[in-house]
Amino acid sequence: MTSDRLKLGIIGLGIMGERLMRAALAHAGTKIVAVWDPSPAAVVRLAGITGEITMTGSAEQVIAAADAVYVASPPDSHVALGQRVLTAGKALFLEKPLASDLPSARAFVAAAQGQRAAVNFPMASSPTIAQLRRWRPEIGRIERIEIQADFAGWPRGWQKDAAAWLSKRADGGFTREVVSHFLFLTQRWAGPLRLAEASVTYPEGDGSETAISARLWAGDVPVTLRGGVGTTKADEHNLTTIIGSKGQLRLRDWSYGEKLDADGQWRTAPDAMPNVQMRPLTLSGQLDKLAALTRGEETELASLAEALSIMEAVEGILAS
Repeated sequence: MTSDRLKLGIIGLGIMGERLMRAALAHAGTKIVAVWDPSPAAVVRLAGITGEITMTGSAEQVIAAADAVYVASPPDSHVALGQRVLTAGKALFLEKPLASDLPSARAFVAAAQGQRAAVNFPMASSPTIAQLRRWRPEIGRIERIEIQADFAGWPRGWQKDAAAWLSKRADGGFTREVVSHFLFLTQRWAGPLRLAEASVTYPEGDGSETAISARLWAGDVPVTLRGGVGTTKADEHNLTTIIGSKGQLRLRDWSYGEKLDADGQWRTAPDAMPNVQMRPLTLSGQLDKLAALTRGEETELASLAEALSIMEAVEGILAS
């Protein structure tokens, strides 16, 4: 970095690209220097976000201008773009999943060892997760973890513009898009993931999964997982429950940290807020960590190796 402000480039201005861009525009330590997305719709999206930045002509121009590059394009482009960023000597912030297939992901991670690269699992900076960590000593030894993810439909209502790939079996589905975040949390809390058994239901044709169930291990902690489409009236509902020898904690609907009190009632953290309000705080924390990564410092951002472990588990479930 040549100044105190992180010079950030963004490749891919879909929903995720827009979210990080809005967070960066409000972040005093970050300056967006270039954005590229080949879609005409992305030009319109960019104009609606800010009139101060115009669309760059290519991915190469973004990489050349930036200290760090956020790659938020569809999964089948992640490896090629990530390699170009790292080859140019820039820091890489990659949207998950790592790639659209495991062999490509494994090769990419092996080749990128020692380079400045991380994957965008926002729970690494979530204030809610920080609260759960503060409560963690109260529940004793972790004995098991339960994950539940339910959706009224897939993709979720706000993702319809990305349905062309999110609804397909090859790259989409709620297990890759959503469950992976809770597996990241599980791995951080209990240890490396290992799939024991799983079942998955697919519709006719090439559509993404409609139901999953699985048993995994995170280190020596058993994990149960269940997810489905059409199983809630809400757009989505999720619970990750950490059961300890002395108590229980849970993450509800992305942003509500809760602790089971002695009277059997779940107590929500006093500063809890809906995810739409929590997200900017979380992404601001991600940008702080990305600046540190770009300076060559150790951070709590998800490593490529962590992301690969999660992808191995996810793809194992989907192949069952």
